Amino acid sequence: MKSALSSIRVVELAEALAGPYCSMLLGDLGADVIKVERRLSGDQTRGWGPPWCGSESAYFLAANRNKRSLTLDYDHPLGREILERLLATADVFLINQPNPESLERRSLDPESLLARIPRLIYCSITGYGLSGPNRGQAGYDIIAQAETGVMSFTGEPGDPPLRYPVALADIICGIYSSAGILAALYAREKSGVGQFLDMALFDSQLTLLANIGSNYLNAGVMPAKWGNAHPSIVPYQLFQGRDQRYFVIGVATQALWEKFTAFLGIDHTIGQDPRFQTNALRIQNRQPLVHLLQELFLGRDAIDWVAGLKSVNIPAALIADVDEALSTPQTIERGLIVELEHPLLTNVKSLANPIRMSGTAPIYRLPPPLLGEHTKQILAELNFSPEQIAAAPRSGAV
Repeated sequence: MKSALSSIRVVELAEALAGPYCSMLLGDLGADVIKVERRLSGDQTRGWGPPWCGSESAYFLAANRNKRSLTLDYDHPLGREILERLLATADVFLINQPNPESLERRSLDPESLLARIPRLIYCSITGYGLSGPNRGQAGYDIIAQAETGVMSFTGEPGDPPLRYPVALADIICGIYSSAGILAALYAREKSGVGQFLDMALFDSQLTLLANIGSNYLNAGVMPAKWGNAHPSIVPYQLFQGRDQRYFVIGVATQALWEKFTAFLGIDHTIGQDPRFQTNALRIQNRQPLVHLLQELFLGRDAIDWVAGLKSVNIPAALIADVDEALSTPQTIERGLIVELEHPLLTNVKSLANPIRMSGTAPIYRLPPPLLGEHTKQILAELNFSPEQIAAAPRSGAV
């Protein structure tokens, strides 16, 4: 099967998560991703452990498959030449350097680079973008979650603001960036010229306000903390069974409510209570309804409730631990765990790309690279002589 981006080369001069996650998605779709790393230390996430898998950090392994690693000091004259040759072969340049002045000194700013390589798609990922009062400031996930308002309404009522525990701002920005790059590549097919993408963690995270943002912008309504409950649907939240195990239900329509009360055998009691006849009334009387339901759910174990609710097509689920989620039959059947041979670890596992395509599906060719693993190979592709390749490490350029 031919991959969708088999003719595309991506040069990644980025580290941590947003940029590497973006380029990994493109690599899964077939792009040749060359990861340019600092000499000796490489991507900072190589040192983000524990946990460790041998000498490799599990964090680095999460976002760097389907790439080749080239170590480079691009302030060294030879390193600069190598980078220039490499960029001349690239379709996409992905960089997360937040300092515009630093880029300009090296002629790696968008204006300079696109003047030299007009067909290039130049994607910058930074904390705040290359404009605005916060330009040039470093970007961190927890800062983006704080400044975009998302933390202010996350958590249980009365508790402190809560950060989403996965680096959501980075991952969302990586996904948006990959979408923007694909759109820019398509536009280049028609125009013949590349363009500049100015992507920011702040911007991407702000979009996650979604309906919450719309509530404020259009109705002046500020969000409250709802914890595991839903502000606009009841019951749609967490409950406990007799065994104290947690489970969730999502009774999102009136038809589901009627089916739900019938299944529980409360259609002639709670189901007929005038306080709970419509979703709007159930919202007004949330506390008494939730209390009544919770008392009822203490009569059986959570797994029995979930099995019964699912048997009549009422959305319900146990709260899975990570090990359970990664080994469930649905995960296995959908092929959501990727396993690749690794030169040091025998094999390495990662979460699959969720894009499913019938003709050009994601492919998994390369494990996360060792630092500088492909340097000599890439230099040879750039037409450096065997003598130059042999001398390059001694020069300090690679």
